[in-house]
Amino acid sequence: MSVTEDLIFGRGGERIYVETSGREHYLPTRKFYDRCGYLQVAELPEFYGEQDSKVIYLKTKPTATPPCVPASADVIPQPGTPPEFASLLPEFRRLCEIVARLRAPDGCPWDRQQTMKTIKPYTLEETYELLEAIDADDNDAICEELGDLLLQVILDSQIAADERRFLLTDVVRLIADKMIRRHPHVFGNTDAQTTDEVRRNWHAIKQQEKPARESQLDGIPAALPELARTARITARVAAVGYDFPDRRMLFDKLNEELAELAVELFGTATVPTVLATVDSDVIPDAPWSDPALKDKAESELGDVLFVLANIGRRWGINPEEALRRSNAKFSRRFQAIEAAMKNEGRSMHDATLREMEDAYQAAKRREPKSNG
Repeated sequence: MSVTEDLIFGRGGERIYVETSGREHYLPTRKFYDRCGYLQVAELPEFYGEQDSKVIYLKTKPTATPPCVPASADVIPQPGTPPEFASLLPEFRRLCEIVARLRAPDGCPWDRQQTMKTIKPYTLEETYELLEAIDADDNDAICEELGDLLLQVILDSQIAADERRFLLTDVVRLIADKMIRRHPHVFGNTDAQTTDEVRRNWHAIKQQEKPARESQLDGIPAALPELARTARITARVAAVGYDFPDRRMLFDKLNEELAELAVELFGTATVPTVLATVDSDVIPDAPWSDPALKDKAESELGDVLFVLANIGRRWGINPEEALRRSNAKFSRRFQAIEAAMKNEGRSMHDATLREMEDAYQAAKRREPKSNG
């Protein structure tokens, strides 16, 4: 088979999968492999003799994807320079053609059956994966996740085109027009020297573009994560003057809400003083015996979270981002506990709470002071 291998590898092939079939099945089999994503099919009947001619199907070896970041700094454009359209447009067209091919009648069954609603979870997932890559400051991951998010935009637009709603061209044209319209200080004659002035102009123009709202809260996406939605709600009502005069007053409000939560949890506004230690066994939590009481406690806990998100807004802190950082910080330290136990050849289930806490604090000490 050395001659066959030479021919295969000469075509850039890779021995990933080889299948043979009779000559009479060549066309339907080739079509099947094409639908399964096989990039090239090598027909090699001569190696099997005239009486029993065969066809070999082989998946080609993919070409290495070039890195996202230019190899040398001298080819990186200056800030504010648009992309090189000579290289961008063919790649963008190729991606659009790939998505259209997947959605074609003889394309991918999974892609063909998708709707805007069914791919919503994937759009959200890709957004969060991009945020995670940004937090990790990983350029390759950011580049990849931006591509995944771009795919969602193109796929949604292709679905819309297939359903005779609108075209990707409309999507691009509308956002370009909007950016020009909302930046009159760049593309027009309006003057705006500070970010606050830009923000005020942006919202004023946005108000003119949108239909008259019956409520100041109209237009806030219900699908937003709730902490982010709280920040939007409180910002909207603050815009018409409904806000605490002094942001420090929010801590008095927080204490009030904590007391109301304590009433539902402990039957009194005074929270029992129980020192946070790790030198005793974990006491099992008692389940709620009355769903109505649980509902009240949930409502009060929501009020506490609402005030905390409002505190973040008044101090210019994104509550969603703050919680994301805390989740990442805790996860990192807990994984340090797991690593410490593994290094000792022990299971997490064999460790005491004190041992786990000591490992947690050790991980905390190894981090920069600002990590909290």
